Amino acid sequence: MSGLLIGLIVGILLLALLALGIPVAFALGLTAIISVVVFLTPAQFGYFSEFVFGSLNNFALLAIPLFVLMGAIFGQSQASRDLLEAAHAWFGKLRGGLAMSAVVACALFAALTGSSPATSAAIGKVAIPEMVRRNYPNGVASGAIVAGGTLGILIPPSVTLILYGIATESSIGQLFLAGVAPGIMVTLLFCVWIFIAMTLASSNRNPGLMAGVIQSSEENPQTTNMEGSPEISEAENYPWKRKFAILVKVIPFIILIASVLGALYLGIATPSEAAAVGALLALILVGILYGMRPGNIMNVALETTRTSTMILMIVAFSAVLGQVLSFLNVPQDLATLIADLNVNRWVVFLAMNVLFLVLGFFVPPVAIILITMPVLFPIVTELGFDPIWFGIVMTLNMEMGLITPPVGLNLYVVQGIAPDMPVKDILLGSLPYVAVLAVGIVILCLFPGIVTWLPNQMLGN
Repeated sequence: MSGLLIGLIVGILLLALLALGIPVAFALGLTAIISVVVFLTPAQFGYFSEFVFGSLNNFALLAIPLFVLMGAIFGQSQASRDLLEAAHAWFGKLRGGLAMSAVVACALFAALTGSSPATSAAIGKVAIPEMVRRNYPNGVASGAIVAGGTLGILIPPSVTLILYGIATESSIGQLFLAGVAPGIMVTLLFCVWIFIAMTLASSNRNPGLMAGVIQSSEENPQTTNMEGSPEISEAENYPWKRKFAILVKVIPFIILIASVLGALYLGIATPSEAAAVGALLALILVGILYGMRPGNIMNVALETTRTSTMILMIVAFSAVLGQVLSFLNVPQDLATLIADLNVNRWVVFLAMNVLFLVLGFFVPPVAIILITMPVLFPIVTELGFDPIWFGIVMTLNMEMGLITPPVGLNLYVVQGIAPDMPVKDILLGSLPYVAVLAVGIVILCLFPGIVTWLPNQMLGN
């Protein structure tokens, strides 16, 4: 039996297990075990535990739970409200300004957490009630958070980029630098779409939406929502003095991220060391600014443990599956097939992106990277694509998976924090951002320097 046929059978088996609702890590492990039993010898089954241990015996993986811890610390604070308030002070005047502010706040919070669901949940809890209260269309309100949350896997520090770097033996520092400019570009593209969506909404539904909000009394800019927490100011015309005063709230966060990433980029610290320092400084900063009760610390510990364990189990079992596929010559046979086809490399690139998009319907980004890269990365390098550039483009593709059903994680996060909002509205509001991300990929293909310029300037070729 050829390696390609075996690879197809293994892929179908994995998708079948995922369709049955088996958690991703266990579906990967079970697929690997069945593959060993069916296609390899019993003697090779004895190496299973060694593969699991070997896949986790990597010092770089320590950065994952530490960055997760850093994000959990900020998630337990009121940082999301301060970030949204600061963004609203500067962008609130624009049409759809509060939705744009939510996207910008998501971008900033993504730099603190590196997690897409955490970003959607933290900013969405504050921003969605505000947008609904000000008569934003449901699709605009939910779509801004669903899409903005995807920036968590693109803007550094990103767990997804860390795993891509480990899987492909690429520089994590270069990947983090490469994600900065595309992250800004995608944020701007999201804001452009919000402006277009609000323009359409204002012309079709309510002229009062032309400013992006329904104005209320400015004499009482701070009111109270149903949960008893202060709402974002109603004012759209912030005086310059207040704009800079609000901006001061987020400066400590910016300094923290700049310090952590700067230490990494300058070679002062490894990713794991930078993550450890970042987590410690985050705990101190949040404790000083907001206070940390024992209950919050316990929640941080539990969230970090759950998330890190899930990610590392996926790392372990996907590495085993990748090793099994390598034993079965699946990557080698696939590379030979593509070489024999003698097609344009952009055709292969398009086929890969279609594969990533389809996988994104069912599998989270972490699993997609760890499943596909052992098979496809040799082809990527053989075709002459820059590994750093390809990693960023692949990340944009996986952002689509976070906002497309049936397993679009951010859709369910937003549904959870806005249960009264119809699922149809959330879905219809989010789907246009798939096209926006596709436009982003096209831009990066036409202008690869957007990705490669900064890492080349700071870290060299």
